[in-house]
Amino acid sequence: MSGGADGEAYDITETGAGGTPEERPGAPAGTLGVAELELKPALEAVLMVVDEPATEEHLARVLQRPRRAVALALRELSDDYTRQGRGFDLRLVAGGWRFYSRAAYADAVESFVLDGQQARLTQAALETLAVVAYRQPVSRSRVSAVRGVNCDGVMRTLLQRGLVEEAGTEPETGAILYRTTNYFLERMGLRGLDELPELAPFLPEADAVEGDSPEGIPSFDVDDSGDSQTDH
Repeated sequence: MSGGADGEAYDITETGAGGTPEERPGAPAGTLGVAELELKPALEAVLMVVDEPATEEHLARVLQRPRRAVALALRELSDDYTRQGRGFDLRLVAGGWRFYSRAAYADAVESFVLDGQQARLTQAALETLAVVAYRQPVSRSRVSAVRGVNCDGVMRTLLQRGLVEEAGTEPETGAILYRTTNYFLERMGLRGLDELPELAPFLPEADAVEGDSPEGIPSFDVDDSGDSQTDH
C-alpha cells in the first residue's frame, strides 16, 4: 500500500526485474491488477454498468487510485466527449458521475425508448412533483391544499417511481412528510435543489390556502391519470 499526494491510500503492485508491474498472484495470465489498469478506460468500463451516479470517492476506492487523479480523469473524459461531438455525455449530477445521452439527440432516444408507448408523467403527477420539490419536506394534505385536489393516488405513483420518498413526520400533526430523491435530481439533471428554477414565489403560501384542510383529507382510489376533487 502507498499513499497518494492527497493522503489517500491505494495499492501499487511491485515491479519485476524489468521494471514492469508484476501480475497479482492468482490473476489470469496476461491480466493486471485493478491499480495497474489504465485509468480512463477503467472509468469508462465501470460507468457503463452503474445504475445511479457514482461518486468520485467510490470510483477511487474501487479502482485503487487517489480521488484527485480520478476527479481529473473524469473531467478530461467529459471534455473529450464534448470536443468530439459524441452522442453521449459524462456529467456530474446528484453528487456523482454517470453517462447520459446528449440533449441534441433527445428525439432519437425518445423515439427508441417510447416506441409508441406513453411513459411520461401525467400533468397531475408533474404538478404534484413540483409542489413537493419547492415545499419539501411537505405532507400530502399541504400538497392537496396547494393544488386544490386530493393527491393520494398521484403521490403513490411518485413514490413507486422513486421520485419522492418519506422524510419523517410533522411534529404538530404526526403527518408523514415527503421530499424528492436523488433519482429526481438525476432525472432533472441537477446537482442539487439549489439549481431548481426560481418558481417558488409563484406558488401560494400553504398557510393561505390550507384553510380547513387537515391531514385527514379523505383518500380516494385514484391513479395518476387524474385527481379526485377535495370536498370543501
